[in-house]
Amino acid sequence: MADMKSLVRIAAVADKEWLQIRRDFRSLILSLLAPALLIILFGYALTVDVKHVKLTVFDQDRSTESRNLIQEFTHTEYIDIVEYTDNYKNIDKAIDEGGSTLALVIPRNFGKNINTGDKTDIQLIVDGSDSTSATVSIGYVKTIIANFNIEAKIRELNNAGISSFDLPLDIRNRIWYNPELQSKNFIIPGLIVLILAIISALIASLTISREWERGTMETLMTTPVRSWELIAGKMIPYLFIGLFDVLMTASVGYFLFDVPIKGSFAEFYLLALLFLTGTTGLGILISTATKVQVLSVQVAMVVTYLPSFILSGFIFPIQNMPLLLQGITYLIPARYLIVIVKGIALKGVGAAMLWTQIVFLLVFTILVLVICANKLKLQLGDN
Repeated sequence: MADMKSLVRIAAVADKEWLQIRRDFRSLILSLLAPALLIILFGYALTVDVKHVKLTVFDQDRSTESRNLIQEFTHTEYIDIVEYTDNYKNIDKAIDEGGSTLALVIPRNFGKNINTGDKTDIQLIVDGSDSTSATVSIGYVKTIIANFNIEAKIRELNNAGISSFDLPLDIRNRIWYNPELQSKNFIIPGLIVLILAIISALIASLTISREWERGTMETLMTTPVRSWELIAGKMIPYLFIGLFDVLMTASVGYFLFDVPIKGSFAEFYLLALLFLTGTTGLGILISTATKVQVLSVQVAMVVTYLPSFILSGFIFPIQNMPLLLQGITYLIPARYLIVIVKGIALKGVGAAMLWTQIVFLLVFTILVLVICANKLKLQLGDN
């Protein structure tokens, strides 16, 4: 009988909260449509692929060999030759103004040294203001130069009468889970988690603070509703909204960006529900602590967006972080769901292979709900 009364009270709180959500129609539409729109926007705009790097060439030799080297840079989509120059002044100007990221300087006697087998140096000038792009661009140039060196050695051996030989080492690539190495296949799953974390915590952060601002919290204190019943009732509408957002964002990723879902979508959906329970509870905890809607929104953004973006492993590898930050990442729920989503969507593994992440996510959810219930219990004064 007591359990039935609890269910009735939870249903009443959920109905009241859903009524408040429907009254704020613009916020409801925003919470339903914004995640899909954000996936589309960031899915096209955010990429870690470094392509079409702008290159300026200063060929001081102007020989057949130097032209052959330059020709190697025209056979790739990763580097674009945008300018040929005859002095260093133009190189400085191009890099300073952002017209070029790289400058290749081929010295005099380059062709002569190649033909005689003498070692020769070429200069690569790199704009290091973007260290990531600079590092990747240098790798591109080194690969092109390595291929040119191999071809030069092959010609040298052929001229010496050696026409048949085998290279001692050959690499046979076999790339699993993302054969085309498309960045969207790991960015979109991370974006889905990031957006769900923000939206769920943000909209839930208004629940209790709205009650305090409207003066209805005192009325709730006079009712027999308990703290955990109030939390459960207020969470239910937002969990349904969150589950709708999961379906929308996953559909956009699958149909628009061709991100595969190789594993069980049902497992993904259930684990997303666990994640939403934790982040929604975090939003209610923030609302309980602040009691002011504007402050609740600000705190929710700070607590969810920046940590989820920086410390979840979404963009920056956790193993490259200092040990202190690596420890802090265990407090970020997005860290666990990102691994889960990538495992299910890209690798096709089941929940049994992801139990460590699931346990951590479950512990986070339980801790948040317990802290929230205790905090709200003090305010309601229930037993």
